[in-house]
Amino acid sequence: MKTENVDRRILSLAAEVAESSNDNVPVLLLKLKEILKSVPPVSKESKKLKEDIYRYDLIQYCSMVLKQDYSRVAGGWSSAANLSNILSNCCVGMDPAENPEEFYSSVLPSAVDNLLFLGRRLQARFVRAMKDEEKSEFLKCFRTVTDSLCWLFGGHVQLTEHVLKNEHFLQLLMTDDVETGTTVIAVLQNTVRANSSVLHQVDVQIIHPILDELIYKLSSSTNPVTGNAATKALLLMVESHQPIVQILDMRYKGLRTLLSRQWTGRGFGRELGKLLDILRFGSYQQAEMQKLHHAACLIQAAWKGFRVRKRLRNLPKAVTSLQRSFRAKREQEVIILQQRKEEENLRQQLLIHRRRTMRQFNERQLTMLEIVHAGQMDKHLQEMQEKSALLVQRHWRGYRERRNFHNQKHVLKQYKAAVTIQRAVLRFLEKRRRIREAYLPWKGPKEIPDAQRIELQQKIDNYLKLHPVSHLSEERSKELHLRAQETLGQYLLKRKLEQKSANRRDALVAQINTDIQMLYNAPGLKESTEKDLDIYTSRSIPVATKAKQCHNLMLKYTRWPWWKKLGDEFMDDEAVDDVHVENNSLYIAGFKPSHSTTSSVANVETGNLIQDAPVP
Repeated sequence: MKTENVDRRILSLAAEVAESSNDNVPVLLLKLKEILKSVPPVSKESKKLKEDIYRYDLIQYCSMVLKQDYSRVAGGWSSAANLSNILSNCCVGMDPAENPEEFYSSVLPSAVDNLLFLGRRLQARFVRAMKDEEKSEFLKCFRTVTDSLCWLFGGHVQLTEHVLKNEHFLQLLMTDDVETGTTVIAVLQNTVRANSSVLHQVDVQIIHPILDELIYKLSSSTNPVTGNAATKALLLMVESHQPIVQILDMRYKGLRTLLSRQWTGRGFGRELGKLLDILRFGSYQQAEMQKLHHAACLIQAAWKGFRVRKRLRNLPKAVTSLQRSFRAKREQEVIILQQRKEEENLRQQLLIHRRRTMRQFNERQLTMLEIVHAGQMDKHLQEMQEKSALLVQRHWRGYRERRNFHNQKHVLKQYKAAVTIQRAVLRFLEKRRRIREAYLPWKGPKEIPDAQRIELQQKIDNYLKLHPVSHLSEERSKELHLRAQETLGQYLLKRKLEQKSANRRDALVAQINTDIQMLYNAPGLKESTEKDLDIYTSRSIPVATKAKQCHNLMLKYTRWPWWKKLGDEFMDDEAVDDVHVENNSLYIAGFKPSHSTTSSVANVETGNLIQDAPVP
């Protein structure tokens, strides 16, 4: 972490907080108040200072220490209230560049929870306090905490939803104390003012307990302060979220009567009258909606009665049509059943006929066997076996020919695709050759007529007579011209030959690379097939001869005893008999004995082709 531009006071305070005990941390964190006062409230220096405080986790410490019991801390609960003020000031007006997601999703919600938790503690101690001094002190601290909370969610509007959802806020609102209750209602009003759409965002189940508590305060309390605060809060909620009017009208039936009888003339008639007008307008609107609903029901009833009466008038026709369709369907089912029975009877008759035929055939066979002489029985059985074998062979050959035809279709398709690709490549190469010839730097002279040639020659002679050359004679110029023409012709001829040799060299290199790739991808001898034999067959007699010599030499080497392979006897080239090799001989690979013979032989013994041979 870079500490070059960080205030030294923050560094020293972070070090003290990290080394001190938990009871001394709140007292040390109070020094942040003086540090924040040393710079203008809204400035770049203040923003930089707050980011440094957050970077060194001092804001997180301020939020966590709010859960401590301040009865044993120096300064008591006043220190907790001051820390809540420091926490809200540090969080408002800051948009950290480092870990913004953690700040908005974890640090700020945790600060709201801890402030509400601290408020609950102060409220409980205020209620239990017996002396007026203690009550005033706790009330002051409680209001400082609520002001800090309002300042915090006023700077970060997204926290208003979290405040309403928090269970500590509802517990703070559910109190019979006038001072703290009105303060919490003021927090509710500030929440709705800070974010007017917060009631749209929260669930109805969260709004119901808040409304229950406000209505309870209006119905059970007679204090004008509580009634004024609750009335203003209800009015603000109703104006911010219109569906609350329906909720109040359906959930609290006598609310309008209660407000008009109990709270009229208590000093806040303007807000109360406005709330009563809104509730009255909501009830009138609901009555109008009920009338419209009743009218719609009457229209629907009339329409449904008319439709039923019309249906009853057309019912005889419908019954006749239904009976006709049912009888037609039943007749169709009867016809289908009869057809199925006939088909089943026919199938049974065919089966019986087939069995009868087979039985008759077997009887004739037995009769013939009785008639045939015993000496002719073997000949008869042999004829039957031959017929059966011919039948099996016929089926097998048909299957084999169909399979070969299917394979040949695939090969023919590949051949046609290769021909198409070659034709396209040749067409492309021809096009490129024509373009290259069109852009050659020099072209031969075009044939011109004799009359034009004579005319041009006369113009040249006239020009030479008018502009004679002083330093070169005519014979010298012709000699230089002929020499230049000869040099140019030699250059063009030589370039054409070089291009042919370069093309041939590229073709040979491509062929060599292809052969090398084929040798690298060659299968083992145990896995080789006739197709592989056709691929690795060479049409060169010297190559085939050398391959056969090396193969014979390797076969001879594999038959040697193990003790003979230990020395260097195999390194000497031995004479090989003359071998007559024809074309289309198998090219296995060349081999020249060397010190690595053992590894090469191991490859041959495992059934692999020798792939370290020279490429022809």
